[in-house]
Amino acid sequence: MQQILSLNDILKLDKIKRINLVNSLSGFKSANLIGTTSKIKKENLAIFSSVIHVGSDPPLLGFLVRPNKPVRHTYTNIKQTGIFTINHVCSKTFNDAHHTSAKYPEDISEFEKTNLTPEYNKSFLAPFVKESSIKIGLSFKEEHKISSNNTIFVVGQIELIILNKKLEKDGFIDLTENNTATINGLSGYSFPKNIERKPYQRPK
Repeated sequence: MQQILSLNDILKLDKIKRINLVNSLSGFKSANLIGTTSKIKKENLAIFSSVIHVGSDPPLLGFLVRPNKPVRHTYTNIKQTGIFTINHVCSKTFNDAHHTSAKYPEDISEFEKTNLTPEYNKSFLAPFVKESSIKIGLSFKEEHKISSNNTIFVVGQIELIILNKKLEKDGFIDLTENNTATINGLSGYSFPKNIERKPYQRPK
């Protein structure tokens, strides 16, 4: 049976139902842990499902931050230090990764409340997640406020990539081999399987 919802219908929904519905509509989303440190060197780790590719030359990724009240430690830390990491979530880490969505105070690190381990590279001072096989170090480049709902789109430039060599061939990273997680809505986790890799398409 088909269900049809107008904008007015959507706005009348219970808040939780509306959040779940709209968050599921765009399809499966990436599951990533963003690692930062504060200006007093306190580590922070938070899961995000909004990381997207922005461009390859220069290499850019971006993600959305919700309105900054209450204070969003990830966003604050990035603005203070100018650097952050993005770490793939996989089948072995998704339970702990999901727990990082809990709202801990600034003086408590999510690393301390999970089995995830901070790891540092000598050329990059923001924490990576040791358990992740695909890790990216980024520098803050710019931000754009979306006035419709006061969210902020943060753009970072890739400065460092750390990944298991067996996952990459000709630049293609096999996320299936890594058991990289995807998120359905806010709380549904899936682990996709590749069906076929298609060649680059040109006009017939």
